[in-house]
Amino acid sequence: MEKNHPHTNQEDMAGLVLTGGGARAAYQVGVLHQLSKWFIQQNRRDLDFPFKILCGTSAGAINAAALACAGRNYYQSTDRILKVWENFHSEQVFRADSIGMIRTGARWLSALSIGWMLRKRPKSLLDNSPLGELLHQTLHFRRMDEAMEKGKIKALAVSASSYSSGRSVTFFQSHEHIDPWIRSQRVAIKDRITVEHLLASAAIPFVFPATKLEIEGQMEYFGDGSMRQLAPISPAIHLGASRVMVIGASQINERHTEATEVDRAYPSLARVAGHAMASIFLDSLSTDIERLTRVNKTLGLLPTDVANRTPLKPIKLLVISPSQRIDELAAQHARDLPRSVRTLLSALGATEASGSSLMSYLLFEANYTRELIRMGIADTLAMKEEVYDFFALTKP
Repeated sequence: MEKNHPHTNQEDMAGLVLTGGGARAAYQVGVLHQLSKWFIQQNRRDLDFPFKILCGTSAGAINAAALACAGRNYYQSTDRILKVWENFHSEQVFRADSIGMIRTGARWLSALSIGWMLRKRPKSLLDNSPLGELLHQTLHFRRMDEAMEKGKIKALAVSASSYSSGRSVTFFQSHEHIDPWIRSQRVAIKDRITVEHLLASAAIPFVFPATKLEIEGQMEYFGDGSMRQLAPISPAIHLGASRVMVIGASQINERHTEATEVDRAYPSLARVAGHAMASIFLDSLSTDIERLTRVNKTLGLLPTDVANRTPLKPIKLLVISPSQRIDELAAQHARDLPRSVRTLLSALGATEASGSSLMSYLLFEANYTRELIRMGIADTLAMKEEVYDFFALTKP
């Protein structure tokens, strides 16, 4: 649990935390879309843009930046993001043509077996240059600047992991003065957020190439922010949030099922990679939620005079995460991927049921993302009472 800064007591501010998860982040769009429908019904000016603080990691960083870059109006923001995710195709995120696969994926697979013979070693499994082009075309950072200048948004924070120093770095942009913070293996740096920051935060290890960013006068290579992010909620608290809404992209309280005969077989590369990604994207978030909940309960037990003297303050928390196993949903849409991508993932074992977790992060196809959006809407509707309480909405 992080200490609140003095200014956090002056204003009640809601923070939004969007976690990583590749294509799974379509789920977040469904949640945001349903929220916008409820906010429209309330007709309250303070809900024109309900989140003063936006924090994201990996694909969540892209969604957070997309909200901020259309920050004049929350409803317009979510509508634009929804249209992108409802019509996604893999070619918009990574090169899915045969030549692109040969240059990246096939070379990467060769490196696993005869890497010592290769003069030029591959940087990643996939080439995500199309994603960079898409972000440059669709994100208008000047609009975010205007929203910050007018006070509609206080800050945007994007986290990435430095391969050079091993630190988790949170880059944040704000029109107001906010002191950076330093914790063990974590540091915050005020900067102007760019597409390169988003590509760095979303650079899934091995899958997408690292991105070079300048930090403290030096250039460092960065990868997916979820890798070393020990406290995903803390940036929102440091930036002044007194209430935090977290939208995940994986089941937080996933039930473990009994292993089948297939599950007991030696794991494929895809299954190992999927397990590693689940650890990267989920474990730290679960731990941070447990920590925050425990501190809130402890503060609630203290006498008022003692609680007022502690530097810790209770943070109202709302968490919405998938109610179903997303990897099972991904397995049903394996055929939606371009043939070249399916061939590559098949070599890794990702098209098998036991390896579908890896595929669930890379399935940027409309049929799949639309189902995730629908799941996000349904899960939000199921938590209507909690959402209304968090935003103090008037119940019909």
